[in-house]
Amino acid sequence: MTKPAELYACLYAREFPAQALLRLRPDLHAKPCVVMADKPSFEQVCSLNKKARALGIVHGMTQVEIDTFPSVGVLPRSESDEAATKSILLECAGGFSPRVEDLSEDGTFLCVIDIAGTRSLFGAPESLAQNLLTRVRTLGLTACIAVSSNFHAAVALAKGLSPQRAVKVIPAGEERTALATLRLVVLDLTEKQAETFSLWGIHTLGMLAALPEKELIARMGQAGKHLRQLARGEMPHLFQPIEPVFTLEEHIELDTPVELLDSLLFVMNVMLEQLIFRATARMLALASLTITLTLEGCATHSQRVEVHHSPAVRHGP
Repeated sequence: MTKPAELYACLYAREFPAQALLRLRPDLHAKPCVVMADKPSFEQVCSLNKKARALGIVHGMTQVEIDTFPSVGVLPRSESDEAATKSILLECAGGFSPRVEDLSEDGTFLCVIDIAGTRSLFGAPESLAQNLLTRVRTLGLTACIAVSSNFHAAVALAKGLSPQRAVKVIPAGEERTALATLRLVVLDLTEKQAETFSLWGIHTLGMLAALPEKELIARMGQAGKHLRQLARGEMPHLFQPIEPVFTLEEHIELDTPVELLDSLLFVMNVMLEQLIFRATARMLALASLTITLTLEGCATHSQRVEVHHSPAVRHGP
């Protein structure tokens, strides 16, 4: 028996703080929204949705600058919402392969799935990527997915994809061509490296890949060789899988106290729909639900609700 050829799917979600906060708030989906972080006296935009970006809002704007834009929803950053959403995405990725490596950074979600040998379960890589994207969108999130036989090529391409073309599969042996037009920003260069390449007039991975290796090493050391290998889609990688913990749980931090039952039921309905979808994806059924509410004054109230399944209705005599 031979080991399957390497094949990786990279799942990348931009503007993660905003996505994590808006996922369970469908009433804000049609509204431009920004997420503010840093010290209360000097808060800045750390994340925003597509509609806010269309207004000309960018990262780093202050509250005073945001106030000049009409009807913009301002949300405080929530690390607990981001952690919960990250766990849900890793759980989703784990449904396609038990080998998942988490490469998330502050403000973004990124993981790579080892999908070698999964064709008999999920079909061709294109089919797996589309099914994964569908599940992510059902969770209320947007992402890009790139598939390649080279780990780092999949990561770079996923970062370079646009939301309009959210899935891309690189045929084996064509990594360098597929990466050539991407901007150097997908490599997460240091400030000094970015400045050096800018002075040299190097702006894309294709231009970096074409540089002579020996001369590049002489000027930038082994880091230059490393970057050239990344640009050519030739950099090897030692896969470091994690073990995502499956916890069927949803939570939301409300901006203001809920006083009306209808408002509470609206929020809980969205959360229940997500729980049902996640349970169904795992071929599970809900036997009971535990609802925990944090009241004003930090007191909590919990209630367990048994789920009663209606018997199947038989038609005919």
